[in-house]
Amino acid sequence: MDGNRLPVENADLPFDPDRAEITDADVLELLEPAVREWWVEEFGEFVPENEGFFTPPQEGAIPLVHEGTNALIAAPTGSGKTLASFTAIINELFRREKEAGLENSVYCLYVSPLKSLANDIHRNLEVPLDGITEITERRDESQDVGKVRHAIRHGDTDDSERRKMLEETPHILNTTPETLAILLNSPKFREKLRTVEYVVVDEIHSIAGGKRGTHLSVSLERLERLAHTSPTRIGCSATIEPLEDVAEFLVGCETQRVSDGASEQRPRADSSGGDTRDYEIVDARFARAFDIELHCPTDDLINTPPDVVQERFYDELHEMVQDHTNTLVFANTRSGAERILQNLRERYDAYDENNSGCHHGSLSKEARQGIEERLKEGSLDVVTSSTSLELGIDMPHVDLVVQVGSPKSVASLLQRVGRAGHRVGQTVTGRVVALDRDELVECAVMLKKAEEGFVDSVSIPENAHDVAAQHVYGMAIAEVRPEAEIKAVLRRTYPYRNYDESDWDRLMRYLTADYEGLEEKNVYAKVWRDGNDPPDGEYHYDEFEVGETLMGKRGRLARVIYMTNIGTIPDSFTCDVYTRASNEWVGNLDESYLDTLEKGDVFVLGGQNFEFSYRRGSKVYVDPTSARPTVPSWFSERLPLSYDLGREILAFQGELLDRLDSGGPPAVRQWLREYPLDDDSVRAVARMFDQQVRFAGSESVSTDRRIAVEQEKDRDEYERHYYVHSNYGRRFNDGLSRLLAYRCAQEANANVSVAVADNGFTLSMPLNRKVDIAGILRDLDPDEVRALLRESLDGTELLQRYFRINATRSLMILKRYKGYEKSAQEQQVSSEMLLGFAEDLEEFAVIEETYREILEDKLNVDEIEAVVAAIADGDVTVAEQTVASPTPRSFGLATLMASDVVLAEDESAALQAFHERVVEEIGDGADAGGPLAADE
Repeated sequence: MDGNRLPVENADLPFDPDRAEITDADVLELLEPAVREWWVEEFGEFVPENEGFFTPPQEGAIPLVHEGTNALIAAPTGSGKTLASFTAIINELFRREKEAGLENSVYCLYVSPLKSLANDIHRNLEVPLDGITEITERRDESQDVGKVRHAIRHGDTDDSERRKMLEETPHILNTTPETLAILLNSPKFREKLRTVEYVVVDEIHSIAGGKRGTHLSVSLERLERLAHTSPTRIGCSATIEPLEDVAEFLVGCETQRVSDGASEQRPRADSSGGDTRDYEIVDARFARAFDIELHCPTDDLINTPPDVVQERFYDELHEMVQDHTNTLVFANTRSGAERILQNLRERYDAYDENNSGCHHGSLSKEARQGIEERLKEGSLDVVTSSTSLELGIDMPHVDLVVQVGSPKSVASLLQRVGRAGHRVGQTVTGRVVALDRDELVECAVMLKKAEEGFVDSVSIPENAHDVAAQHVYGMAIAEVRPEAEIKAVLRRTYPYRNYDESDWDRLMRYLTADYEGLEEKNVYAKVWRDGNDPPDGEYHYDEFEVGETLMGKRGRLARVIYMTNIGTIPDSFTCDVYTRASNEWVGNLDESYLDTLEKGDVFVLGGQNFEFSYRRGSKVYVDPTSARPTVPSWFSERLPLSYDLGREILAFQGELLDRLDSGGPPAVRQWLREYPLDDDSVRAVARMFDQQVRFAGSESVSTDRRIAVEQEKDRDEYERHYYVHSNYGRRFNDGLSRLLAYRCAQEANANVSVAVADNGFTLSMPLNRKVDIAGILRDLDPDEVRALLRESLDGTELLQRYFRINATRSLMILKRYKGYEKSAQEQQVSSEMLLGFAEDLEEFAVIEETYREILEDKLNVDEIEAVVAAIADGDVTVAEQTVASPTPRSFGLATLMASDVVLAEDESAALQAFHERVVEEIGDGADAGGPLAADE
């Protein structure tokens, strides 16, 4: 089952699958004459001796789909993987239509994570379907040629179109995960799904690591039970790892893995009794040629004035755009995308509304679609974006992608850069621009690892009670059925393969409202089980086996509640900030920013300092203060650095130290020139580490075998600052910093402030308090990490927010009921009223899922346990030292806590002040700060 092999036995293949290679001629031979002719007309005459007629993912996937084998197709953007999955399906549908005609039913489901992707694929299907139909009509002039129909259905599809689909049903239906779940509970349309034989899940890498993917995986198992035959599952993915896990996530299990002592009810006739369903992997992730390089506007990001850095950056960006046909520029935030476009238009006459644009999620649907259409037709010289153009839509004219700042993972880098060179055979050209020294290191490692074929791993959530609650409710609504059958459907999915009896019992107690006082809080039972007062006349016992425990829905409005409230994407909002004393409105904060705040924290808003007191619903109450800020005033939309890439950066730093020790800065620069870096980047990285080691020694640099902790003395007359260099990414550092802050607060009996970045975190406390941070880290027991971190979340804004999200996902709080829609702010108020009550309930499923999601999905508790265990075993050491001023590797962490850092100019001044202290200590040698001598 592991990759790039055709199965041994297949009578339908016109060639021997045991052969070492499958040729283009073999693949072409599989196609019907009309389909084959369309391919030749579309892509040129086939020459047998010249391979390359089909792209690698097409050559690998078409035979697999043709024979009905589940397949995961992993290939870069623009390599033809979507057409690879559809070709064999279209081929089969045209063959059947010609021979016997197709039923008025769905044969293929195409599921995409975004509505815009579904729209794009819908448009792209028109070309082959119309072309093949035309060829078929031309070949069979005397016959009435039927057409393979396709349509799109998602949340924006109007009622008339939905009714039309019942009368004239598409053979290929494009939809989203949420709409598929609704269709499975639609009494009329679900019958149209019984004929489904193929399911294509596109961009699977974008949902596998979240609850939308979990939700989809259960829908696919429900479809499996509904369909007459087991549908062939095809997953299309860009660069992702581990492929085997993602493939198992796609195909699910043949039978439930967790046994409860009874055999599974009603096994399918085609069940093999095995575990994971059979699958093949088409691994063509590195089938395209990449030309990527890291650029930096200067080799000295400290002393070069910010306006000079900006001027050089925009001049270089302008040159890049002018040298290419269509350029796509990715920034890490929506505001960054807007700012880059504005600067280009203001600085250069070459750009205006006719040839440049911006695309991100905050823009209207019409504005986004307008940009997408103009990108597809190639009429825009440059488009700036945040993350909204990472996925899907075909942009054939884009020949350069510029990434400003670190994309935080190799997978994101390749996904974004892969938007260029969309035509088969084109080289993917990408440039990454780093504007601060920490990101320089990040990007240098990222680009090198991309060249080497490294991919960050995706973590798939497991045993999520909230998604399970939705689907169990949905299955009970669809029909009365045995409890064992519902349980088995859940357990045949990859995310619930380990969902044991205690998990199930916890879920059942919630869904049957088996808690005293729960219904008094307007949280009612959603299902009934035998022995739990089933409604009269809802089923006939003779339909089922004697002794089976049955389940069904509760409530006359159950179907309406389910259909209007399901889904996993949480609503969000901004919070209005008021002063407590005068109730004066002072601004607003993104809700996510509150995840970092605790009572007493000080932050900057509108140029003023405020102390956080409490939040009620969507209102935040604060007190004006002259105290120094304890939390950074900015909020970043950027994704966190991946844990895997963080480990690679630590290994890189260890190797760099070895070269610095053996040959000095020249050896480091020579080594770095093996990386895809421009000369300024090479010099800047070499200079920073040389200064770091000369100022504080090599022990001050974290590696894959060491975590460095530094305590800064003397600079701050109010607070003591500790910098922990744990380069494992922001999620890991968020979790570890909360754990250490919790222990420090207990030990020092004082408030501890935290600021988190991808390369480490800062802990600050009053100057008259002192703790041994390194000692606390060394003494942590890996077996106690999870419990301690859970304790540290008690009463936090983070817990309140995620409880609201999980309460709405679990349908404990209804977003829509009897025509009324409850806003995210109102949901928050409801959740705050329920949280205290729910926390007192024994093993309450919604509370348990809230803690699980925070600990595992947001704070990387498994990785923290692994690193703490490595420290306990002596595989990772903790080095500590006291410094008079932040070391160069701490500059970024130090500015997070600097009260005067509000604007970029202030940050530059703070960095320069830190740098001057370092230079004063180590001397102004050639590699300390002045121009570097040329290498030999």
